[in-house]
Amino acid sequence: MTRWSGALVALAAFCWGVSGGIGGILVDRDWDPFVVSFYRGGVGLLIVLCWLCLQPRGSGLGNRRLWFWSVVAGIGVAGNFTFYFISIHHGSLAVAATLMYCAPVFVYLVSFALKLEKPSLFKWLAVCLVLVGIVLLTGLYEIDAGRVTPISLITGLLAGLSYAIFIFGFKYAAPQGSPQSILTLAFATLALLLLIPSDFSQIVSVPGSQDLYLFAGLGLLGAGLSFFIYVRGLKHTPPAVASIVAMVEPVTASLFGVTILGETLEALQLVGMAIVLVTVSAMGVFSRN
Repeated sequence: MTRWSGALVALAAFCWGVSGGIGGILVDRDWDPFVVSFYRGGVGLLIVLCWLCLQPRGSGLGNRRLWFWSVVAGIGVAGNFTFYFISIHHGSLAVAATLMYCAPVFVYLVSFALKLEKPSLFKWLAVCLVLVGIVLLTGLYEIDAGRVTPISLITGLLAGLSYAIFIFGFKYAAPQGSPQSILTLAFATLALLLLIPSDFSQIVSVPGSQDLYLFAGLGLLGAGLSFFIYVRGLKHTPPAVASIVAMVEPVTASLFGVTILGETLEALQLVGMAIVLVTVSAMGVFSRN
């Protein structure tokens, strides 16, 4: 397991990248992004619930702190899934995935504000470089470029912010119980939250639709199986290594968008994407050294 741990993290990131592409196909077919997110989390809930039933020891479900932080993680993952698919719907998969990958920047900024981490020249430089990458990626330096809509930009960044909330929630819940219990509560929170804004007529029509296999694949790759693989791999993978192999997700999503969805990226957008991915990976490496 130790030998293959890094590969498991990379496989989970690959699954997340492919799931973004599947979600892009579904929203292009006029499925409500809230419904797409609901089914991604709902299928994931069924899988991690089975995991919890098979391995119930040390669940920590009697711990109130586990419940609180798991709900926080659920709010984060609900926002992450939903804002990500909205960003894809109003822009492109490659840009949305890269903007979401800016989550560590938000983690840094929140850590600075809460005095959980000490600021340094390198960290502020990294934050600035990521901002430069975002400007190049989205074409903000040209007012009339029209490459990325404001909605796509804002929701892509909100997806990253939501992911940062999930990271904090999972981090503080982890000492209180097992990963499967935390993920079960988090995905249950997601399902309850997304029932409210979702188009209920679409929710009930999914089981009888021709796209049912896409929804099943989305939940399997994007939530259930991927999180199980990721947690298993992360046990024996140094955080610095995990931060690098996680680059598989936006790269996979970008390739999916270009090859399957027919998206295109200009040279400066590719430069901006490279700046974001390399800088965020470096942040993950050096923040733990």
